[in-house]
Amino acid sequence: MEAAAEAPGAPAALSCFSYNQDCTSLAIGTTTGYRLFSLSSVEQLDQVHESNEIPDVYIVERLFSSSLVVVVSHAKPQQMNVYHFKKGTEICNYSYSSNILSIRLNRQRLVVCLEESIYIHNIKDMKLLKTILDTPPNTTGLCALSINHANSYLAYPGSATSGEIALYDGNSLKTACTIPAHDGPLAALAFNSTGSKLASASEKGTVIRVFSIPGGQKLYEFRRGMKRYVNISSLVFSMDSQFLCASSNTETVHIFKLEHLTDSRPEEPPTWSGYMGKMFQAATNYLPAQVSGMMNQDRAFATVRLNVSGQRNICALSTIQKLPRLLVTTSDGHLCIYNLDPQDGGECVLIKKHSLLGSGKREENKENDLQPPLPQSYAATVARQSTVPSTSTVPGYSEDGGALRGEVIPEHEFATGPVCLDDENEFPPIILCRGGQPGKAKRS
Repeated sequence: MEAAAEAPGAPAALSCFSYNQDCTSLAIGTTTGYRLFSLSSVEQLDQVHESNEIPDVYIVERLFSSSLVVVVSHAKPQQMNVYHFKKGTEICNYSYSSNILSIRLNRQRLVVCLEESIYIHNIKDMKLLKTILDTPPNTTGLCALSINHANSYLAYPGSATSGEIALYDGNSLKTACTIPAHDGPLAALAFNSTGSKLASASEKGTVIRVFSIPGGQKLYEFRRGMKRYVNISSLVFSMDSQFLCASSNTETVHIFKLEHLTDSRPEEPPTWSGYMGKMFQAATNYLPAQVSGMMNQDRAFATVRLNVSGQRNICALSTIQKLPRLLVTTSDGHLCIYNLDPQDGGECVLIKKHSLLGSGKREENKENDLQPPLPQSYAATVARQSTVPSTSTVPGYSEDGGALRGEVIPEHEFATGPVCLDDENEFPPIILCRGGQPGKAKRS
C-alpha cells in the first residue's frame, strides 16, 4: 500500500514524496538528495537516513523498513539506482530506453514504469523477468503493485481514452483480466494490503470504485463530490482494508468506510430525517438504474479540511502508537497527523504537524527502538489498546531498520524466502550498466 507524488508547484527544495508499502516510513526527494523518516511516533519525526550523493531526486522508494531504497534523479532520468543505504553500497543500476516515470516494489518484484512500457524485475537478484511493451500512453506513470507476495498483482491503464484497467499477475507473468472501471481515463489506482481489492478513480475524480481481485467485480462505489471535477492525487487503503482514503487538489480529504450498510446499519430512531431517509431509499426501486445507483452510493465516513488547496499531497492510513491515524504529506514540505475516529468518523482532528525540510534529527538506529505496532482492526486498536499484537519468530530473518536476528517480528513483515538485506550474499554491491533493454526480455 504505497503512494507517491511529484510536486511540480512546490518549492524547489522538495521534488517528491512517498510512503513505503505498509505506511511505516516516509521518503522525500530534494534538490540535494533524499531523506527517510520513521512513522512510529506522533510527537517525534525520526530521520532514519539522509543522502546527498545524488542531487535532484524525483523518485525515491523504500522496501518496507529495510535498507533497500530505489532512487531516480533528474540528472539521469533513464537510470534506476538501487542502494543498500545502511552499508552505503550500490546494489545495482539499470538504464532504460526512456525516462522512468514511476517505480513500485514489494518483497518479490520491482516494477519500472515508462510511458509506453513496463519492466518487471525479480527483487532477489534484480534480474529482468518481463517487459510489457506497447502499453497505452501513460504520461504520469500510473500503476499499482500489490504488496502481498503471494500474488504481486500489477494494475495499469489499459487504454489512454477510457478508464480500462489492465490487471497482470507479476508472479506467473501472465495477464489476469481487464476491468472496465470508468468512462474517462484513469487518474489513480491502489491495492489493499492483501491484493484482494483494487480501488480506482478517473480524471474527473467524482466517483471512486473498488473491485474484487482477480475477478474484477465491482464491490463498492463512493461519490467524492458532484459539484466539480478534481485531480485525485492519492488513493490508499488502511492496512486492515476497512477504510479507503482519497485526496485531491482541493482542500478536502475523504475517508470512506468499506462496509455493506444494508447489513450493518442499526435501526434508525423514529425521527423525521430517518423517515424521509427510508422513503428516499424506497423510491430508488422505481427509478432508472443509473439514477438509483448514484443515489445509493456511500458518502464519506470521515473528512479532513486542509488549510490550503491546490497543493499536491499524498495520504496514508496507519496505526501509530496503537491508534488509527491519517497522515497527509504536502508539497510545501509538511507532514500532518490526524486522529481518526473508527466508530463515528466525522471531522478528523489535527494533532501534530512536522516540517520535513528542517535540519532533521539523524538517528540511524531509532527504528530498532521504536517498532511500529502491527496493523490490526481499527476498531480493535481503540477497544483493546492494551492488547499485545500477535507476532511470530522467524529465525534468520533480518532487515536493517526492522527486526534483528532472533527477535519477534510482525507477521505482515515476512514472506516466503524473505529478502535478508544484512546478508552480504543476498545483495552483493554490483553494477549493471545497461540492464533494462527490451531486446533481452520476454515480450507480452
